[in-house]
Amino acid sequence: MTSGGTVRDPQDQYVSALIDAAIDGADEKLSVDTVVLDLREFVDSFDALVIAAGRTDRQVRSIAEEVERRINLALHIKPTRVEGWTTAEWIALDYGDVIVHVFDLETRDYYDLEHLWSAAPAFRPANQH
Repeated sequence: MTSGGTVRDPQDQYVSALIDAAIDGADEKLSVDTVVLDLREFVDSFDALVIAAGRTDRQVRSIAEEVERRINLALHIKPTRVEGWTTAEWIALDYGDVIVHVFDLETRDYYDLEHLWSAAPAFRPANQH
């Protein structure tokens, strides 16, 4: 993970690269309060959630587009599934090992994934807007 620990194997490097690209994309579009939840100890189906938020539906879409673009540039992959594009209240980009959630602020507060997964280690990037 990107929290400063030593990378142990290629899978960790891949996941770290995915997370870094997602954070860079969210930061580029001025995401609000981006956080990474390390869920490796809690679920077997994926390693981490990246949670970001935008103030408007336009910003939510812009963040999701930039995250997708940055991950594609860095790793040459596209999400296996994208949900929520129509309303842009909550766009989920599924990359298998990492799932990126881009919310509008009201929907993020309502679902409160950070509270739901409060036992998981959380990492907040330094560049927050």
